[in-house]
Parts: sequence; structure tokens; C-alpha cells
Amino acid sequence: MPTAPRVGVLALQGDVREHVAVLEHLGAHVVRVRRPEQLDEIDGIVLPGGESSVIDKLARAFDVREPLVAAIRAGMPAFGTCAGLILLADRISDGIEGQQTFGGLDVTVRRNAFGGQVESFETELSIPVLGAPPVHATFIRAPVVEQVGAHAEAIAALPDGRVVAVEQDGLLGISFHPEVSGEERLHRRFLARVQRAA
Repeated sequence: MPTAPRVGVLALQGDVREHVAVLEHLGAHVVRVRRPEQLDEIDGIVLPGGESSVIDKLARAFDVREPLVAAIRAGMPAFGTCAGLILLADRISDGIEGQQTFGGLDVTVRRNAFGGQVESFETELSIPVLGAPPVHATFIRAPVVEQVGAHAEAIAALPDGRVVAVEQDGLLGISFHPEVSGEERLHRRFLARVQRAA
């Protein structure tokens, strides 16, 4: 029997509990990461939704940022949802002054691309790499990918063409929240990468 994948959820701010629940349901051993030494305990990490600028500041305050950037550069698989996508992006088109990302995805993202909380919406989203049926996608103050660089690949877009999911090597970034809608296929895809990398 294969050992359970060891994955972290960056637990500084945002919807940590929801991701932990999905990952544990799928059989993963989950660590809530708040300290740099905890990165040594995991083979992949989830960057949850929340407020990207706050997570950035807290990651620096807790001395997690630099070791996490180094781990991602060294090939640690990472899965970013909503704010997590922003944190994985190499470039932000509208970040607040001084805002940094962890990087890794060769993309440019725009924060809050759909407006505020009242512009949140749900839709059925076709993601060909996952097959049928479409993903029930929940967008809450969501970002979009404005530019996909040469090293990244768009795997899902809205009908108007705006890119909302990208992959690059072991990294997966999406604009929406599968952890709140009962959709597990993206977490499964991430866990498969963690197991391959481990």
C-alpha cells in the first residue's frame, strides 16, 4: 500500500480548514504550515484563498517566504487557489505597493478582476484535462490570468476567453474555490504530482 502523500497547507490566513478537509478526505497527511521548518515535513503545498497581500506580509513576518520560494524553485509541487494563484504568479498587474509573490508560474495575474464580494459568482467550467463533467466553479473576489508566458499552459478559461486555470511543471494555479463546492478532481491532480515528485 503506498504511503499517504505528505502535503502542507499554508496556514497564515484564508480558507485553510476547507483545504485540509478535502486533502484529508483524499487520504493525505496534512501539515498546517506556519513555520519554515515545517516545510521539511512535506512534499507539496497548497496556497489557499484569502487576501494575497496579507498572506505575503505574514509569510515574511513568520520567515516562511524565502524558504518557500526556494522550495518551489527546487521543484516542490504547489497548488494555489484564488489568492494562492496570485502568490504563485511571477507577475501581478495591480499589486499593492511593495506586494511580493512566491513566484513559479510564468503568468501575469490581476487581483479582484471581477470586482468586489458582490460580484462573486458560480459557473460550470470546462477543464479538458479533467474530462467530464464540467467543474462547478465558485469565484469569490477572484483574480484572472492576463498573460500566460511561454513556460505555463492555460487549462481553463471562461466563455469570454479570460484564463482562470494554469499549470507549469508541478505547479497548478486556479482563480476559483473547488474546496467550497465539493469538487475534488483538482486536489487529486495535485496529489498525484506530489506522489510523483516524492
